[in-house]
Amino acid sequence: MSKFLITVIFLLMPWSVMAKSQTILVLGDSISAGYGIEVTQGWVSLLQKKLVESNSQYSIINASISGETSAGGLSRIDSILTSHKPDIVLLQLGANDGLRGLSPVQMKINLAEIVQRSQTSGAKVILLGMKIPPNYGKRYIDLFYAVYPELAHELNIQLVPFLLEDVALDKNLMQADGLHPNAKAQPILAKKIEPYLFPLLK
Repeated sequence: MSKFLITVIFLLMPWSVMAKSQTILVLGDSISAGYGIEVTQGWVSLLQKKLVESNSQYSIINASISGETSAGGLSRIDSILTSHKPDIVLLQLGANDGLRGLSPVQMKINLAEIVQRSQTSGAKVILLGMKIPPNYGKRYIDLFYAVYPELAHELNIQLVPFLLEDVALDKNLMQADGLHPNAKAQPILAKKIEPYLFPLLK
């Protein structure tokens, strides 16, 4: 085949074929897994739809599991990174550690290890901050929430301060359990992440 013919074929190929597909990994718990709603209504699916509409070469892999803790995420991260080789990781874990009264110190260690392994694999990481209900006591809550900004500072990663800000206390946006956002809240969550994610997309 002549060099001229090869060049013509290359130029006629659609950009979507020539461009390398890139991957965004979401590693989270029920908030990202779409607990209590249709998967297509969840913020992850809405974000993927926005990427498609903007002709982005990025696709989203949702590896979130309801009930997941930071330890569970850490136990899975190596196989997930190997399988999907993500360019960006959205890390949304820790809430179940807090709801179970687990050690914030150990949670920080687990999350830090997930971040560092993701970075070593070549991925950029965005940490999605979480909070827990006030009945856990001020001292525990303060220790828990401090984990997120501390990690973001120490590991030089972006932080979405609290994913459920303006949602968690609005009964119209929460399911009956008071812990999970409903379908109405999902576009709000997606929009909250966009300013942090979109600047990283090539």
